[in-house]
Amino acid sequence: MKKILVALIVMLGLNSVISADDINLWKKSTLNKILQRGVLRVGMEPGYMPFEMKDKKGNIIGFDVDMAEAMAKAMGVKLELVPTAWDGIIAALLTDKFDIIMSGMTITQERNLKINFSDSYMSVGQTIIAQKKHAGKTWRDLDKKEYTIVTKLGVTGEIATRKMFKKAKIRTFETEADGAQEVLNGKADGFVYDKPYNAIFFAQKAGTGNIIHLDKDLTYEPLGWAIRKGDPDFTNWLNNFLKQAKLDGQYKKIYDKWFEKDNWQKKVM
Repeated sequence: MKKILVALIVMLGLNSVISADDINLWKKSTLNKILQRGVLRVGMEPGYMPFEMKDKKGNIIGFDVDMAEAMAKAMGVKLELVPTAWDGIIAALLTDKFDIIMSGMTITQERNLKINFSDSYMSVGQTIIAQKKHAGKTWRDLDKKEYTIVTKLGVTGEIATRKMFKKAKIRTFETEADGAQEVLNGKADGFVYDKPYNAIFFAQKAGTGNIIHLDKDLTYEPLGWAIRKGDPDFTNWLNNFLKQAKLDGQYKKIYDKWFEKDNWQKKVM
Protein backbone atom coordinates (compact mmCIF):
# COMPACT_ATOMS: atom_id res chain seq x y z
CA MET A 1 0.00 0.00 0.00
CA LYS A 2 2.78 2.41 0.91
CA LYS A 3 4.47 1.75 -2.43
CA ILE A 4 1.23 2.54 -4.23
CA LEU A 5 0.79 5.79 -2.32
CA VAL A 6 4.36 6.84 -3.05
CA ALA A 7 3.88 6.07 -6.74
CA LEU A 8 0.69 8.16 -6.84
CA ILE A 9 2.42 11.09 -5.13
CA VAL A 10 5.30 10.93 -7.60
CA MET A 11 2.87 10.80 -10.53
CA LEU A 12 0.89 13.74 -9.24
CA GLY A 13 4.10 15.69 -8.72
CA LEU A 14 5.22 15.02 -12.30
CA ASN A 15 1.83 16.02 -13.64
CA SER A 16 1.96 19.33 -11.80
CA VAL A 17 5.44 20.02 -13.19
CA ILE A 18 4.31 19.23 -16.73
CA SER A 19 1.25 21.42 -16.33
CA ALA A 20 3.38 24.33 -15.12
CA ASP A 21 5.71 23.92 -18.10
CA ASP A 22 2.75 23.82 -20.44
CA ILE A 23 1.35 27.01 -18.93
CA ASN A 24 4.67 28.81 -19.29
CA LEU A 25 4.97 27.62 -22.89
CA TRP A 26 1.47 28.89 -23.65
CA LYS A 27 2.24 32.30 -22.15
CA LYS A 28 5.14 32.62 -24.59
CA SER A 29 3.16 31.32 -27.56
CA THR A 30 2.58 33.61 -30.52
CA LEU A 31 -1.03 32.46 -30.52
CA ASN A 32 -1.51 33.69 -26.97
CA LYS A 33 0.08 37.03 -27.86
CA ILE A 34 -2.23 37.37 -30.87
CA LEU A 35 -5.27 36.80 -28.67
CA GLN A 36 -3.99 39.27 -26.06
CA ARG A 37 -3.23 41.86 -28.75
CA GLY A 38 -6.47 41.29 -30.61
CA VAL A 39 -4.66 41.46 -33.96
CA LEU A 40 -3.19 38.80 -36.27
CA ARG A 41 -0.21 40.27 -38.15
CA VAL A 42 0.47 38.54 -41.47
CA GLY A 43 3.60 39.08 -43.54
CA MET A 44 3.36 38.75 -47.32
CA GLU A 45 4.86 40.11 -50.52
CA PRO A 46 2.16 41.43 -52.88
CA GLY A 47 2.78 40.57 -56.53
CA TYR A 48 2.37 36.79 -56.59
CA MET A 49 -0.86 36.13 -58.52
CA PRO A 50 -3.29 34.90 -57.40
CA PHE A 51 -1.94 34.45 -53.86
CA GLU A 52 -1.41 38.12 -52.97
CA MET A 53 -1.46 41.18 -55.21
CA LYS A 54 -2.67 44.76 -55.27
CA ASP A 55 -5.90 45.71 -56.99
CA LYS A 56 -6.46 48.94 -58.90
CA LYS A 57 -7.29 50.73 -55.63
CA GLY A 58 -4.08 49.60 -53.95
CA ASN A 59 -5.74 47.01 -51.71
CA ILE A 60 -4.00 43.67 -51.20
CA ILE A 61 -6.21 40.81 -52.37
CA GLY A 62 -5.74 37.14 -53.20
CA PHE A 63 -6.01 33.55 -52.00
CA ASP A 64 -3.64 34.01 -49.05
CA VAL A 65 -5.46 37.20 -48.01
CA ASP A 66 -8.82 35.42 -47.90
CA MET A 67 -7.31 32.55 -45.92
CA ALA A 68 -5.77 35.06 -43.51
CA GLU A 69 -9.14 36.76 -43.08
CA ALA A 70 -10.76 33.40 -42.33
CA MET A 71 -7.98 32.64 -39.86
CA ALA A 72 -8.38 35.95 -38.03
CA LYS A 73 -12.15 35.44 -37.89
CA ALA A 74 -11.66 31.99 -36.35
CA MET A 75 -9.39 33.56 -33.73
CA GLY A 76 -11.83 36.37 -33.07
CA VAL A 77 -9.24 39.06 -33.80
CA LYS A 78 -8.56 41.74 -36.41
CA LEU A 79 -6.27 41.19 -39.39
CA GLU A 80 -3.23 43.34 -40.20
CA LEU A 81 -1.37 42.71 -43.46
CA VAL A 82 2.32 43.61 -43.44
CA PRO A 83 3.74 44.00 -47.00
CA THR A 84 7.35 42.81 -46.96
CA ALA A 85 10.06 42.33 -49.61
CA TRP A 86 10.70 38.65 -50.23
CA ASP A 87 14.44 38.76 -49.60
CA GLY A 88 13.84 39.96 -46.05
CA ILE A 89 10.59 38.21 -45.17
CA ILE A 90 12.08 35.43 -43.02
CA ALA A 91 14.30 37.89 -41.13
CA ALA A 92 11.23 40.06 -40.50
CA LEU A 93 9.37 37.08 -39.06
CA LEU A 94 12.27 36.18 -36.78
CA THR A 95 12.46 39.76 -35.47
CA ASP A 96 8.72 39.79 -34.67
CA LYS A 97 7.63 42.24 -37.37
CA PHE A 98 4.60 39.96 -37.79
CA ASP A 99 3.26 36.65 -36.49
CA ILE A 100 3.15 34.45 -39.59
CA ILE A 101 4.19 34.36 -43.25
CA MET A 102 1.28 33.63 -45.61
CA SER A 103 2.81 34.32 -49.01
CA GLY A 104 2.92 31.19 -51.15
CA MET A 105 6.15 30.06 -49.44
CA THR A 106 7.51 26.67 -50.46
CA ILE A 107 8.50 24.33 -47.64
CA THR A 108 12.19 23.57 -48.05
CA GLN A 109 14.67 21.84 -45.76
CA GLU A 110 16.92 24.90 -45.79
CA ARG A 111 14.11 27.21 -44.68
CA ASN A 112 12.93 24.66 -42.14
CA LEU A 113 16.25 25.00 -40.33
CA LYS A 114 15.35 28.61 -39.51
CA ILE A 115 11.55 28.52 -39.23
CA ASN A 116 8.72 26.05 -38.77
CA PHE A 117 5.90 25.34 -41.18
CA SER A 118 2.28 24.32 -40.86
CA ASP A 119 1.04 21.33 -42.81
CA SER A 120 1.09 22.04 -46.54
CA TYR A 121 -2.05 23.80 -47.79
CA MET A 122 -1.26 23.45 -51.50
CA SER A 123 1.36 22.05 -53.87
CA VAL A 124 2.75 23.85 -56.92
CA GLY A 125 5.57 23.15 -59.35
CA GLN A 126 7.93 25.24 -61.44
CA THR A 127 7.07 25.65 -65.13
CA ILE A 128 8.47 27.73 -68.00
CA ILE A 129 7.15 30.68 -69.96
CA ALA A 130 9.12 30.54 -73.22
CA GLN A 131 9.36 32.34 -76.51
CA LYS A 132 7.02 30.88 -79.12
CA LYS A 133 9.94 29.67 -81.24
CA HIS A 134 10.61 27.06 -78.54
CA ALA A 135 7.21 25.38 -78.95
CA GLY A 136 7.49 21.60 -78.64
CA LYS A 137 10.75 21.75 -76.70
CA THR A 138 11.45 20.62 -73.14
CA TRP A 139 13.54 22.35 -70.51
CA ARG A 140 16.50 20.17 -71.53
CA ASP A 141 16.30 21.59 -75.05
CA LEU A 142 16.66 25.08 -73.57
CA ASP A 143 19.78 24.21 -71.61
CA LYS A 144 22.22 25.45 -74.25
CA LYS A 145 24.84 28.17 -74.03
CA GLU A 146 23.09 30.28 -76.67
CA TYR A 147 19.92 30.51 -74.58
CA THR A 148 19.12 32.76 -71.60
CA ILE A 149 16.89 31.61 -68.75
CA VAL A 150 15.53 34.10 -66.22
CA THR A 151 13.84 33.72 -62.86
CA LYS A 152 13.13 35.64 -59.67
CA LEU A 153 15.93 36.20 -57.17
CA GLY A 154 15.84 34.28 -53.89
CA VAL A 155 12.93 31.92 -54.55
CA THR A 156 12.67 28.18 -55.24
CA GLY A 157 12.44 29.03 -58.93
CA GLU A 158 16.02 30.26 -58.77
CA ILE A 159 17.10 27.12 -56.90
CA ALA A 160 15.49 24.90 -59.54
CA THR A 161 16.92 26.97 -62.40
CA ARG A 162 20.51 26.81 -61.13
CA LYS A 163 20.17 23.11 -60.38
CA MET A 164 18.73 22.14 -63.77
CA PHE A 165 20.31 24.58 -66.23
CA LYS A 166 24.06 24.03 -66.42
CA LYS A 167 24.81 25.43 -69.90
CA ALA A 168 22.30 28.23 -70.47
CA LYS A 169 22.96 31.75 -69.22
CA ILE A 170 20.98 32.52 -66.05
CA ARG A 171 19.76 35.97 -64.99
CA THR A 172 17.65 36.92 -61.99
CA PHE A 173 15.18 39.74 -61.34
CA GLU A 174 13.77 41.31 -58.20
CA THR A 175 10.17 40.62 -59.24
CA GLU A 176 8.42 37.85 -61.15
CA ALA A 177 6.73 40.44 -63.38
CA ASP A 178 10.10 41.74 -64.61
CA GLY A 179 11.34 38.23 -65.32
CA ALA A 180 8.26 37.20 -67.30
CA GLN A 181 8.29 40.50 -69.21
CA GLU A 182 11.86 39.79 -70.30
CA VAL A 183 10.63 36.73 -72.23
CA LEU A 184 7.64 38.62 -73.60
CA ASN A 185 10.01 41.30 -74.92
CA GLY A 186 12.21 38.68 -76.58
CA LYS A 187 15.21 39.37 -74.34
CA ALA A 188 15.22 35.92 -72.71
CA ASP A 189 14.32 32.45 -73.94
CA GLY A 190 12.55 31.17 -70.85
CA PHE A 191 11.22 32.27 -67.46
CA VAL A 192 11.12 29.68 -64.65
CA TYR A 193 8.55 30.30 -61.92
CA ASP A 194 5.58 28.83 -60.04
CA LYS A 195 2.91 27.25 -62.23
CA PRO A 196 -0.09 29.31 -60.98
CA TYR A 197 1.65 32.60 -61.78
CA ASN A 198 2.89 31.38 -65.16
CA ALA A 199 -0.55 30.07 -66.14
CA ILE A 200 -2.19 33.40 -65.34
CA PHE A 201 0.55 35.43 -67.05
CA PHE A 202 0.24 33.31 -70.18
CA ALA A 203 -3.57 33.63 -70.20
CA GLN A 204 -3.25 37.41 -69.96
CA LYS A 205 -0.55 37.74 -72.64
CA ALA A 206 -1.41 34.87 -75.00
CA GLY A 207 -2.99 37.34 -77.42
CA THR A 208 0.44 38.76 -78.24
CA GLY A 209 1.41 35.47 -79.87
CA ASN A 210 4.98 35.87 -78.59
CA ILE A 211 5.05 33.25 -75.82
CA ILE A 212 4.05 29.71 -74.89
CA HIS A 213 3.62 27.97 -71.55
CA LEU A 214 5.63 24.78 -71.06
CA ASP A 215 3.28 23.68 -68.29
CA LYS A 216 4.76 20.32 -67.31
CA ASP A 217 5.87 20.58 -63.67
CA LEU A 218 9.65 20.63 -63.26
CA THR A 219 9.46 20.26 -59.48
CA TYR A 220 7.13 19.29 -56.62
CA GLU A 221 6.75 22.12 -54.12
CA PRO A 222 4.43 22.05 -51.10
CA LEU A 223 3.40 25.45 -49.76
CA GLY A 224 3.05 26.13 -46.03
CA TRP A 225 2.48 28.92 -43.51
CA ALA A 226 5.71 29.87 -41.74
CA ILE A 227 6.09 30.68 -38.04
CA ARG A 228 8.90 31.05 -35.54
CA LYS A 229 10.38 27.93 -33.93
CA GLY A 230 9.50 26.65 -30.46
CA ASP A 231 5.74 27.24 -30.68
CA PRO A 232 3.79 23.94 -30.61
CA ASP A 233 0.53 25.66 -29.59
CA PHE A 234 0.48 27.90 -32.67
CA THR A 235 1.47 25.00 -34.96
CA ASN A 236 -1.29 22.83 -33.51
CA TRP A 237 -3.91 25.55 -33.99
CA LEU A 238 -2.86 26.24 -37.59
CA ASN A 239 -2.97 22.58 -38.58
CA ASN A 240 -6.38 22.10 -37.01
CA PHE A 241 -7.67 25.29 -38.66
CA LEU A 242 -6.47 24.06 -42.06
CA LYS A 243 -8.03 20.64 -41.56
CA GLN A 244 -11.35 22.15 -40.51
CA ALA A 245 -11.35 24.63 -43.42
CA LYS A 246 -10.84 21.77 -45.89
CA LEU A 247 -13.50 19.59 -44.30
CA ASP A 248 -16.24 22.24 -44.01
CA GLY A 249 -15.82 23.55 -47.57
CA GLN A 250 -14.38 26.95 -46.65
CA TYR A 251 -11.01 26.18 -48.25
CA LYS A 252 -12.62 24.97 -51.49
CA LYS A 253 -14.77 28.08 -51.71
CA ILE A 254 -11.70 30.32 -51.44
CA TYR A 255 -9.65 28.11 -53.77
CA ASP A 256 -12.33 28.12 -56.46
CA LYS A 257 -12.63 31.91 -56.23
CA TRP A 258 -8.98 32.45 -57.11
CA PHE A 259 -7.96 29.39 -59.13
CA GLU A 260 -11.10 28.19 -60.90
CA LYS A 261 -12.67 31.58 -61.72
CA ASP A 262 -11.18 34.67 -63.34
CA ASN A 263 -13.51 37.48 -62.18
CA TRP A 264 -10.74 38.82 -59.92
CA GLN A 265 -8.48 39.54 -62.90
CA LYS A 266 -10.60 42.59 -63.79
CA LYS A 267 -9.63 44.11 -60.44
CA VAL A 268 -5.91 43.95 -61.08
CA MET A 269 -5.57 44.36 -64.87
